[in-house]
Amino acid sequence: MDIPRDPIILVGYVNTKLRDHFSTLEEFCQTYDIEEEELRSTLLSVDYQYDETINQFV
Repeated sequence: MDIPRDPIILVGYVNTKLRDHFSTLEEFCQTYDIEEEELRSTLLSVDYQYDETINQFV
């Protein structure tokens, strides 16, 4: 399954998956074969950072 490339759409997609299916960002990235640092960097470019305590990008 392809994930969205647009960072604004991507943050909603990732947060939904984290909320509904994954307990950690690492688990999400492993499942979708995504480099975690690349994902973090992409979302940081639109001012979203991962918060482990709530398992969401905020």
